[in-house]
Parts: sequence; structure tokens; C-alpha cells
Amino acid sequence: MSEFGFESTASEVLAGADLSGKRAVVTGGGSGIGVETARALANAGAEVTLAVRNTAAAQEFAQEIKAQVMPLDLADQASVRAFAEAWEGPLHILVNNAGVMASPLSRTGEGWESQFATNHLGHFALAARLLPSLRQAGGARVVAVSSAAHLRSPVVFEDIHFERREYEPWLAYGQSKTANVLFAVEADRRWSGDGIRVNALNPGGIHTNLQRHIDVDELVRTATAANGGVPIRWKTPEQGAATSALLAGSPTVADVGGKYYDDCAEAAPNQPGTRTGVAAYALDPEAASRLWDVSVAATHITL
Repeated sequence: MSEFGFESTASEVLAGADLSGKRAVVTGGGSGIGVETARALANAGAEVTLAVRNTAAAQEFAQEIKAQVMPLDLADQASVRAFAEAWEGPLHILVNNAGVMASPLSRTGEGWESQFATNHLGHFALAARLLPSLRQAGGARVVAVSSAAHLRSPVVFEDIHFERREYEPWLAYGQSKTANVLFAVEADRRWSGDGIRVNALNPGGIHTNLQRHIDVDELVRTATAANGGVPIRWKTPEQGAATSALLAGSPTVADVGGKYYDDCAEAAPNQPGTRTGVAAYALDPEAASRLWDVSVAATHITL
């Protein structure tokens, strides 16, 4: 049982951890919980790279924590490829933190629905292309930031990109967050033998720029209804980054892989009528393997 919980902060969970000599990449590390995740890793001694779309906006924070900034647009596979090709040497920690939430329908150049393309396929391709560097680390961690919204939808393999069904922003977001968990399940199964452990997490409800496309009051109403009338408990960004920081750098979870964490502890199975815990379909090894094959075919990556 973890000594940390809902109110723990990223700095608290890494207090005493020594990440000196470790190299970390945090996608979306220039805003929201990415900032606090990056700060905690840097304060623990890691050499941090902020992988962001707007490099200029991230420079001030990068100087504060002595991080470097590299451009990355997860919706653009060419950008993902360029980032991986520019990376040199080992990579000990990859935090797949960036994302878009409940955005209006848009498609990438490949015709992919943008939330699935950004939240899953972009991060899948990034981790896969950085695999040689993760192996070179001789012990690495990959952290996939999912969400309680994964409870809204499994991955609908028959129509992932909403080509035949009506687009619904929350269903699209939900399936992309389920994909994050399934990625962790399958990546850990495939890569743990190389010393690479992969986990997913729910950061909790935090007010950040991630919610720019939604009506927050509507979010509160729908989430409360989905949770049997129990209101959302909001976290600060520092609290929201705690579980990411734990899985990325704490020695207490060094041997954990293929799991979904919530409030700094492994999540219990979801109970009907609540928005807590993890859905069985998000941990299903058959779905995880199927998604892996779909993702490899879509991104044309040879593993």
C-alpha cells in the first residue's frame, strides 16, 4: 500500500529520490500537470527535456528548472519521427503527458480522428521510435497519462476514427484514454524483458488548459451523475502530477508494470455507477494486443 494518496504532491512523492544521471522526457511539459511533473523530476536530479508544440512559451519554465526544450507535435507523425531522430543517447524516463480533451471533430492528414491521433498514436509512435534509447538506459520507465474518462468508452475497433458513427467528443476522448492504458499493458509485456516498465495513470480532476474545448460546469454535472451523484474532488496541478511523478521516478514502484494507478496507488476494478477505478476492458490483454497491431500498421513503424 502506498504511503501517498489524493492530496500528495509530485514533490512529496519524489522527496528523497535520487535521479542524478537519469534523462527524462515529458511531453506537454510546458503547461498544466506537465510542468509539475517536470519540476519534480528535475528537483530529484534528472536531466529533463520538455517536448512541446510551442517551444517559445516553454523557455522561461525550462530556464527555471534547467531543462532543455525540443519541438514535438504529437498529431504530426513527421514531427514525432524528427524528435526521435534528434534524440541521442539513453532515455531513462518517458512521460507521455500531453493531450487534447473533448475537442471538436478534426482529422490529421492521414484522416485519423485528432484525439486518438494525438493522445494515443502520437505517443505510441514516440515510445516506439525511442525504444533503442530506452533499451540503452539499462532500466527505463514509460508513463502514460490516462484519465477516469477511459470509463466512457472502450476502443471501438470497428470504427476508431468515427468514419461511420456520429462523432461525440467525450466518447472520442474516452477511447483515446482507454488506448493509453492498453498501450501500457502491451508495451510492458513486450519490453519488460529489456528492463523497460510501462504503466498508466489517472491524474484526477485538475483545472488546466486541457479543458479549453469544454464547458467545465457541464463536465462537473456529467461526471457527478456518472459517479452516482458524488461530486468531483478537484486537485491542484501539484497534486495532479503526483501519480505521474511516482511512476516515473519513485524507487517504490521500480518493479511495477502494466498497471493503472490512481491517487498514487494501483486502482481497484471499476464498480458500475461510479467513475472510479479501472475498467476491465482497459486491462484486457487481447484488446491490448489488437490495439498494438492496429497502431503498428497505422504508423508504419518496424519494431
